[in-house]
Amino acid sequence: MKYKNLDMTKYTQLLLALLPLLLASITTQAQGELDAYQRKVYVQGNDTLPYRILYPKNFNPKQKYPLVLVLHGAGERGNNNESQLVYGAKRFLEEQEQYPAIVVFPQCPRDSYWSNVNILPNAQGQRTFNFQAGGEPTPAMAALMGLLKELRKSGNVDKDRVYLGGLSMGGMGTFELLRRQPRTFAAAFPICGGGAPEAARKYARKVESIWVFHGEDDGVVPVEHSRVMAGAIKRAGGNVKLTVYPGVNHNSWDYAFKEPELLQWLFSQEK
Repeated sequence: MKYKNLDMTKYTQLLLALLPLLLASITTQAQGELDAYQRKVYVQGNDTLPYRILYPKNFNPKQKYPLVLVLHGAGERGNNNESQLVYGAKRFLEEQEQYPAIVVFPQCPRDSYWSNVNILPNAQGQRTFNFQAGGEPTPAMAALMGLLKELRKSGNVDKDRVYLGGLSMGGMGTFELLRRQPRTFAAAFPICGGGAPEAARKYARKVESIWVFHGEDDGVVPVEHSRVMAGAIKRAGGNVKLTVYPGVNHNSWDYAFKEPELLQWLFSQEK
């Protein structure tokens, strides 16, 4: 086709017509890259938990590997077993040769939540997060703990190198799962989340290192929640690092997952 005789209006119309096809092609390509994460479903009673799992290249079933559990945010809930890979999954895939590990991204159902937290909106649309220091886990958290138990019993997991992280709702779930299973994890990286500071003493000394991330201008989950948690962990004798990104809103995961030292730090931790 010759384009030189097209005027700018027709040329623009042509580009707009082709744009959906281009975007679909890019999305398909990106999804294709993440197909290395196998699709699986964990069933516990009447509850199901879809998850994607990445095994190291040249996986040896007789060998033990580090296990990384990554919890997504509220926007990625559902049952398509795809949305949870939007943030962070590509980083682990790109560096799997340098850091061979079993990496798991579970997907929280649309009607559940990782963390047992009461969220109360005010008249201005702002939300107050009341994190619980006890109580029964949500159905999603209960299923997550069941999946984690199954993975650790598989015979392929180095139990001294189990790691946990998550963003937003998943950051909240990270703090809660640390509280519920304080002896399980060697390191954790909660991103723009929050938790019950009074519970920090339960895991502060049991987890080798915790790296907390947040955007300073977060308008969804205020940065103060991460500052409070980092302070509580430090006072309880834990090894904690807090990184606050100036001028960054709720999408601090975009910056955290690009931290050059993130995976080096994570995989260097061992119980």
